[in-house]
Amino acid sequence: MKAVITVIGEDKTGIIYKVSKILYEMNVNIEDISQTIMQKYFTMLMLVSIPQDVKIADLAEKLAELKEEGLSIQVQKTDIFDAMHKI
Repeated sequence: MKAVITVIGEDKTGIIYKVSKILYEMNVNIEDISQTIMQKYFTMLMLVSIPQDVKIADLAEKLAELKEEGLSIQVQKTDIFDAMHKI
């Protein structure tokens, strides 16, 4: 299953590492990634491939642990993401 992960938070060292470490531990493949700094805010958009044995809710819960780091992280299946952003 493919999903879109968005990450937003105040820029600091290690954000990409912390997110990608969780993805690695859950065997989630990063297919595409874009990140930028907007003034003092870090933003990242990732397209990932999630193995069939990993539940998207479990991935979202694990990534939500980074909320303590001041990050807002959303995980959405690509079909839901596409439907929400269609004009």
